[in-house]
Amino acid sequence: MLVGLAALSMRLWWVQVARGSEYTAKIRGSSEATVRIPSVRGEIRDRNGVPLVQNRVSHEVDFYLPEMVKGYRERVGPPPMTEYRSTINGMPKDLKEPDIVKIVNTGVVPRLDDLDLARNYNAGQLQRHFRTNTEVPYTYIKDIDFPTMAKFSEHDLGLPGVDITIKPVRSYVYGALASHMLGYVGAPDDTNTEEAKKFSFYQPDVEGKSNVEKSMDEYLKGKPGVRYMRRNAKGQIDGVLREEPPKAGGNVNLTIDARIQMIAEEALRAVGRGAAVVVDPNNGNILAMASVPSFDPNTFIPSIKLKDWEALRKDEANPLINRAVSAFPPGSTFKLVTTLAGLRRGLAGQHFNCGGGVTYGDHFFHCWIGEKGGSHGVLGVSDAIKVSCNSFFYQFGNAAGIDAIDETGESLGLGQTSGIEITTESPGVLPGPDWMHIHYPRERWSSAYTANVSIGQGYDLVTPLQLAMVYATVANGGVSYYPKLVQSVTDADGKPLLNEKGAPVVSPAPKVRRDLRFDFKREQIELARRGLWKVVNEDGGTGGKARLSGVQVAGKTGTAQAMTEGKKDTIAWFACFAPYDQPKYAIAVMVQGGEHGGSVAAPIATRILSRALALEAGTYDPQLAWLAPAHRTNPFQMIAAVDFKDSNPKLTGGDEENLDGSTNSDMANAGADPDVEPEADANGRVAGQKRMVRPTPAPTPPPRKLSFFERLFGVHPKPTPPPTPPPRRTPGRR
Repeated sequence: MLVGLAALSMRLWWVQVARGSEYTAKIRGSSEATVRIPSVRGEIRDRNGVPLVQNRVSHEVDFYLPEMVKGYRERVGPPPMTEYRSTINGMPKDLKEPDIVKIVNTGVVPRLDDLDLARNYNAGQLQRHFRTNTEVPYTYIKDIDFPTMAKFSEHDLGLPGVDITIKPVRSYVYGALASHMLGYVGAPDDTNTEEAKKFSFYQPDVEGKSNVEKSMDEYLKGKPGVRYMRRNAKGQIDGVLREEPPKAGGNVNLTIDARIQMIAEEALRAVGRGAAVVVDPNNGNILAMASVPSFDPNTFIPSIKLKDWEALRKDEANPLINRAVSAFPPGSTFKLVTTLAGLRRGLAGQHFNCGGGVTYGDHFFHCWIGEKGGSHGVLGVSDAIKVSCNSFFYQFGNAAGIDAIDETGESLGLGQTSGIEITTESPGVLPGPDWMHIHYPRERWSSAYTANVSIGQGYDLVTPLQLAMVYATVANGGVSYYPKLVQSVTDADGKPLLNEKGAPVVSPAPKVRRDLRFDFKREQIELARRGLWKVVNEDGGTGGKARLSGVQVAGKTGTAQAMTEGKKDTIAWFACFAPYDQPKYAIAVMVQGGEHGGSVAAPIATRILSRALALEAGTYDPQLAWLAPAHRTNPFQMIAAVDFKDSNPKLTGGDEENLDGSTNSDMANAGADPDVEPEADANGRVAGQKRMVRPTPAPTPPPRKLSFFERLFGVHPKPTPPPTPPPRRTPGRR
């Protein structure tokens, strides 16, 4: 007996004293519900600190579905059930689960409808969400407006499982500006089930879906917080106990200058389909990278409606295509690569005759002047660049050899992706015998193929970004840089984020691909540069429309034929750098549907260059503003000339170059895997609903304590104006 009492006393002491705090914590824990608060993403900024992507507050109505089932059981009784078929151990099986759609439609929607707060929704999606993501709240209304929020705040709905939550969502400050570069975010493809088990309810982070948002996601995403909710005696959630706020992610600072980006995008809107890239030839920094038509990434936030997504996908001009990193036949702009290959082989003093064309095998390769009944006669390399003589480069390229052309192209970054933080980038094509053996094993490389490659036709494909880097290399005297898009990643205090070795996660130093000054003599590089100068500045050059008063511009026109989406297309190019003696900008412009490079692409490049130089001098200050998506009514109309004295492109004119051969373009898609909001289905429609917001004055919400996110981001009935751009730079600074 005494032994038994002693054992019982020992057991009570063990439970009440030795492990009392543990059991007390368990009891306390059972009266709490934990909610994971999504992390706050860092900003994306330009080189001057101007925010391009920020966060704003989004008020949403969430359904905590298990709470709804529990509330239904307490009020009504056993919940209605529905059957669904699943596969278990490879065998189909019919299973049952609560009919959450019926619970919502009978117990929640009528109360919301009484207050005109009910909304159409997709019932099939709701049931699937309950089945597969029970711990994740279902968002019933996304991004509710201020009057709706006020009405929710004014009325005590008394509905278990219905709550207004405040989430940070992305805001692309200037609309479509740099949309192909920045990308967008969306809901994760899969729930992290292991992490979700740690919480009563799991609100996932958004994740980057494309481009900088995706490639820099690990630094932007931040750390989540936790909200501890109190449960009453019935197990219902009736208040917040405390919060551990989330921590913001790092800020990604780009090499882009938002003002030059604005200049490039406005100039490019003169055409329906095209791209422009501006780089600093002294370090490889990308200052602007634009593509038209464009899109507004804000339409993807918090999720894109199905009809909007379908409109983007079905648009024949493909606004989601990032043409700046898509590959097209370069035409005569490639003659600079052929020139360098020949100079490497010691052909600087060679002269070749143009009699209107050259014969290789059984094919006569025309020069553009031959089709007009003329000829260029005997030319050296600089003059051949000036007049863009095909006959010269057919012979010059064959004298250099395809191996020299390929080696030179590779050292300049052609035929390979650059490694910038863009999720879809075409490597282009640098064809040669090895490439042909892989792709066309029955064909044999010949001098005819080399002739085509030498003038940028045949199988040649380059991206506007690649071409800008080629011309930047010649501009600076021979240093081939890798292009750079992300300058640094910093914390909230502006300090660089460091890796495990204590070094910045992104090195700010330029990265050299190859220093061609070891391969070429200075006078050889200058010979190529001088040819580009003649193109613009001497009579008879094909780029005369690129001349600028007081500034010496060097560049090259190009026109090529391509197949786009199975249709014949014309690609107009102009690549240049300036000022000639001390280059600050290298620019490549590509226009699909442009009749000639000199009359279509060159004026766009000149517009960008003149305004960028004026910005540098402090005589021009572009005002950053919201940009609507660029989209012309007829993007496939052939454009013969661009004249910025007139807002519309002209349909007559042209320069001397001709089209020769065709190849398929390689398009890079800037959009992938968005969070698409499905249309409402029959079981999710609210009878009589015709609008989202009643056109009546909104009641004033009662005063309440600001939440963490409201304190962090601020709540504004009106949109926050865009940030003021930094003061103009003084000359010489970038």
